[in-house]
Amino acid sequence: MAFDINEVLAQMLGAIKTTAKDNWTNVKDTANSFLQDRKLRLELLASLRLQKQISQEFFVKRLADEKKILESELHSVAIITKAIAQKAANAAIDVLQGAVMKALGL
Repeated sequence: MAFDINEVLAQMLGAIKTTAKDNWTNVKDTANSFLQDRKLRLELLASLRLQKQISQEFFVKRLADEKKILESELHSVAIITKAIAQKAANAAIDVLQGAVMKALGL
């Protein structure tokens, strides 16, 4: 079976999209950038394994490293989203507090 890195990356992105579901719009750019930035490294890793130049054990360990890096990238999106949510909540509460203070004549 032929290995096409572009097809595999598209499938990986599809898997992320399926998993992310409602959060897809938040993670789309980060996930796509991650995969494109690491395309050559992932392709080399796959090629070395396909040519049996590295063991399955080594391959699995390197994939675990890549998974941790991707997870960290996606966590950064969650942190940014949480920060935006906190700012929005603070702004909304400030409006409410300001309205109550104004109504009290303070």
